[in-house]
Amino acid sequence: MEQLPTSPGERPEETGAPLESTYTASATINEQGIVTEWSEGATRLLGYVPSEVVGLPAAHRLADVLNDSARQVPSGQERWSGTVALRHRDGHRMEVPLLAHRWTSTAGTTKWFVVSAVGNASRPPWDEPLKEWAFTQSPCFLAIFDADLRLVRANSGMERTLSLTEAEMRGLRLPEIAPDPVSDETERRMRLALDTGEPQYMEAFVHPTGGSPENSWATSLAPLRDPDGRVHAVCLAAHDRTGVESVQHQMLLTDEVDTAPIGTTLDSVRTAHELADAAVPRLADFAVVDLLEPLPRGDEPSSVPEGGPVTVCRAAARSVLDGTPESRVAVGDTTSYPPLSPPVEALVAGRGALYGPADPALARWAAEDPEAAWIGEYGAHSIMVVPMRAGGGTLGVAVFSRHRRQEPFQPEDLRLAGELTARAAAGIRNAYRSGREHTTTMTLQRSLLPHTMPDQAALEIASRYLPAAGEAGVGGDWFDVIPLSGARVALVVGDVVGHGIRATATMGRLRTAVRTLADVDLGPDELLTHLDDLVIHLSADEADPESGGETAGGIGTTCLYVVYDPVIRRCTVARAGHPPPAVVSPEGSVYLLDVPAGPPLGLGGLPFETIEVELPEGSILALYTDGLLQPRDHDIDEALDSMFAALVRPADTLEAVCDRVLTTMLTHRPDDDVALLVARTRGLHADQVVVWDLPSDPAVVATARRQTTDQLTAWGLDEAAFVTELLVSELVTNAIRYGQPPIQLRLIHEKNSTLICEVSDASSTAPHMRRARTFDEGGRGLLLVAQLAQRWGTRHAAIGKTIWAEQSLTEY
Repeated sequence: MEQLPTSPGERPEETGAPLESTYTASATINEQGIVTEWSEGATRLLGYVPSEVVGLPAAHRLADVLNDSARQVPSGQERWSGTVALRHRDGHRMEVPLLAHRWTSTAGTTKWFVVSAVGNASRPPWDEPLKEWAFTQSPCFLAIFDADLRLVRANSGMERTLSLTEAEMRGLRLPEIAPDPVSDETERRMRLALDTGEPQYMEAFVHPTGGSPENSWATSLAPLRDPDGRVHAVCLAAHDRTGVESVQHQMLLTDEVDTAPIGTTLDSVRTAHELADAAVPRLADFAVVDLLEPLPRGDEPSSVPEGGPVTVCRAAARSVLDGTPESRVAVGDTTSYPPLSPPVEALVAGRGALYGPADPALARWAAEDPEAAWIGEYGAHSIMVVPMRAGGGTLGVAVFSRHRRQEPFQPEDLRLAGELTARAAAGIRNAYRSGREHTTTMTLQRSLLPHTMPDQAALEIASRYLPAAGEAGVGGDWFDVIPLSGARVALVVGDVVGHGIRATATMGRLRTAVRTLADVDLGPDELLTHLDDLVIHLSADEADPESGGETAGGIGTTCLYVVYDPVIRRCTVARAGHPPPAVVSPEGSVYLLDVPAGPPLGLGGLPFETIEVELPEGSILALYTDGLLQPRDHDIDEALDSMFAALVRPADTLEAVCDRVLTTMLTHRPDDDVALLVARTRGLHADQVVVWDLPSDPAVVATARRQTTDQLTAWGLDEAAFVTELLVSELVTNAIRYGQPPIQLRLIHEKNSTLICEVSDASSTAPHMRRARTFDEGGRGLLLVAQLAQRWGTRHAAIGKTIWAEQSLTEY
């Protein structure tokens, strides 16, 4: 007769059951509560064979509580554990501990994987031997010191490291076992662990017998507590990381030196930023790039006074901390390094250097230079200073530090930093020798192009701008990224005819006009129509026979306008004589969107057409100006093929995509300005958007408030409930009172950033705020909305309108 498996909690000696090894019982249950998979272990535990369970509701065969427990798990929770009462095939109930994992396939199908470990309660008591084996045979070096900091236990690793047995070390303090300054510091940290009850960490260990003093160590000192929480001893654990770090450094050398995009443009500021970006966070926690002020031009030799202060201009700064708080000098400002400081010594010597926390040069620098206070404030324990040299001259200095990661810089890190810095110095020298960094270009980039990309969740963005190399000067290419209502984002790229100040001024006017028109939520075709009218008026106002042949007012300007909606994952596009955008699908296919060309701006009388396409999440959109497709040595088809090949190659970031496109397409300095805007689409998933259709009945306002509160609770946004209820109440009331059915309420939760409330109705009448008199019963709704929301507005559709209000979740 077959022996049934022992129920969890029953002792074999009480039931007479033979001993058995631990096994796992597992099953899979879909979101509807239907069993889809049943393991052999589940059969052993509950007695049901798969044919008796699979395809049936779990509650039907097992227990109601199993189905109820799974359904009570919040939608965002991916794991659940607890003890559940299950029903055995013979009818008796069993208390079984379960662990359940929610798993969603790429097709969106969700199921629960449920497991339970069924073991033998009378297994041999291995706990104590295992603990002893784990201590004595651990790959780490372990020792325990009592409250007097005298050794009471040491494992075999510690014995081998110090060439002493535990018996020879027992009762001695660490400085007595291994006299060394590191031992003194370790004992001081152990005393801190005893006194404070807080673990301590060190980047050093006593030198092993016969070992190299340059080995990289990670040492932890953990207080040991009794069940009542009192500290009685300290456990020392040390691990030699030298071998691991050597491999990591070698991989970093191979990867970073070969692939880091440095010097991709004739822009010294951009090159400095590329150097800082390549170093942080993969090599350093903080990096600054400072150029000599004034920077030597052409073949002019650099002059660095020995022992004297050196004035530099901060070209770039990057940190693992938001806002780069370590840098007390803003990018673009000048500062001076004091005499004999590490940066001055590196500039004079012409070679890089490593500094540790005990180096007196760092302490002297921090004491003499207030702008070096970050060394102590942020706990910088390892610093590299590398001069930027190219063509036999010195251009500046780069400083790299670590304060987050515990391991110090090694000589291989200094070599890597030297190679990266040398590449950046060569790019900066080429930029200055080429004469491309003149005042007009810098002014254009600072004042007319976006300094930073706006905070939005719909698209991941990267961009590049390269001015032309000819004598004509700066042109009028531009790009922009504009957040719209309903979590949508607009992308725009334009190209003004001509070069020089006139084209630059026209470009500034058109960019401002596009932002203004986008703010009222015009469709792409309507926006281009208004922009066309503006160019016609500008040409009439600015017609000048002495303009040197330049096209008046920007007639012939091209523009591409794209609106992406992450809720429905659709893109609306219109263009005015501009090249169409390229799309790279998540599967790797690349193509141009078939957008009707439309006439260039300023011709008047011709319509613009809009297309709408669906873009799966993860698609890449590339918008560009025609300067990218006009190389000297290839026709347009070859240029498109080259661009497609660069776009479709896998890359870790969009910044890498931009750099690859430019380096592939531009074998010479560009003859025309080049603007490139690359975006990867994201989607707002179904659990981030909720829509309710509401009847045109004042009684439904209370229902809308209640539904809103329930949804915010499900999203974990209870703190935003009060304000959101007020917004919903006012907007729904206005739609019922002044609008026309059908009425719809939509909430959009952009994770960790914004909560959007939208109410739509079939009336095209736009609301407006008015001043309510003292005894008026109404008239204050929109005023209240304007006060409570971070942004609010109205957008019109073919039928009806939508009133929307946004709240910033960072305020809660």
